[in-house]
Amino acid sequence: MFETLDVKAGGAVGRITLNRAKKLNPLSTQTLAELEAAAYWFDEQPDVKAVVVSGAGRAFSAGADLSTFQGPQGDVDTRAAADQGRKMADALENMRAISVAAIRGWCVGGGLVLAAACDLRIAAEDARFSIPEIDLGIPLAWGGIPRLVREVGPALTKELVLTCRPFDAQEAKAAGFLNRLVPDADLDATANELAESIAAKASHAIFSTKRHVNAVTEQMVGTMRSWSDADGLVTALGDEECAEARRTYLKDRG
Repeated sequence: MFETLDVKAGGAVGRITLNRAKKLNPLSTQTLAELEAAAYWFDEQPDVKAVVVSGAGRAFSAGADLSTFQGPQGDVDTRAAADQGRKMADALENMRAISVAAIRGWCVGGGLVLAAACDLRIAAEDARFSIPEIDLGIPLAWGGIPRLVREVGPALTKELVLTCRPFDAQEAKAAGFLNRLVPDADLDATANELAESIAAKASHAIFSTKRHVNAVTEQMVGTMRSWSDADGLVTALGDEECAEARRTYLKDRG
């Protein structure tokens, strides 16, 4: 069922691990679809109360698979592929279980949207973040804008998305994006302990709390308009100025 993920359910705590470590866990269309399927699969596991989401190897995720940016295609399949990231983020955010992102190494672009869709986020102290979409000539999609506004506010969202500048875990924690920072060696154990501590509590209470908080934040900064993000991506793929920015970005990085 899963080729790019390692998905496990053991007792009350489940795990989703991005499992393409050699390429720093890029988010291909296949991986996005598998993440969506994994979230729905956990909804069918009645014993699972918390799920740890992480990346294998030395990075959480390098973001969207750059091999997908080959220029305009302009057909229905392109639009559907562009919408897969939104479907992934919505499925993970609406998953019944409490999700805990364990972030080490780089968390880039779509990887940051994946982390933002999780309920709680723990990062290694040397984790690094970046949102390079505009340098790639595309808007930040997948519901990334409202999720970032929700977590760090509109002004910082604009700065980070418009400048594409990297930022470290300390800034992410100070901005409110992260719940905790821990030494890299302690990341997995801390994420597991947090998930297990939540999973030890009564199901109705924790699931009701998640739904209540999500309902409040949806009223404050909703993601419902994000269905149109795919149209912005498809438009960017067909725009020559955007395409030139993308070619420059990819050339500079080999």
